[in-house]
Amino acid sequence: MKKRKVILVTDGDQHVQRALEWLAKQLGGRCISQSQGNPSRLTGKQLVDFILQTPYDPVFVMFDDSGIIGEGAGEQALRYVATHKQIDVLGAIAVASDTNNQEWTKVHVCIDYDGNFTMYGVDKEGICEWEVGRINGDTVYCLDELSIPIVVGIGDIGKMRRRDDIRNGCPITRKAIEYILERSRRDENRKLHTDFSEVE
Repeated sequence: MKKRKVILVTDGDQHVQRALEWLAKQLGGRCISQSQGNPSRLTGKQLVDFILQTPYDPVFVMFDDSGIIGEGAGEQALRYVATHKQIDVLGAIAVASDTNNQEWTKVHVCIDYDGNFTMYGVDKEGICEWEVGRINGDTVYCLDELSIPIVVGIGDIGKMRRRDDIRNGCPITRKAIEYILERSRRDENRKLHTDFSEVE
């Protein structure tokens, strides 16, 4: 059974949709436009159905709790998609928001609004914060509980003081996606090499 390769994105407003649709065309992926919503409108099962209909991957899928504290519709859908047997989660883009530290997740790395990788968390403007390896957001709480190979934290997609504007090519979001894809290819090559060594 062929699995669909998916990147989870924890935001779902129209700026995010436009950015991901544009980047999908640039990077040879697909964006599930129907996953746009603030908050998320589709269930995890509905999203999986759309994902499995895509002709190729990687597939970008949006999830949004719209500021609801706790596990809202977006996180419930995210959990369903991330644990589905036909979905191969390559990574997640954890998008920062103003939650007053009520909801946060660990991240492997963040990208600030200048496009620099950093071990510190970033806020919604993409500015580095003081906490190492964590980011505040409203649709990120369940990420720690899921087996996601790489979680990249960034500020507001398509915004960040216009640094991620679609007219500039959404460079921050693009960098996050490319990093996840690069790490995924590296892990896949390592696994193939390990499997080959075991056969020998």
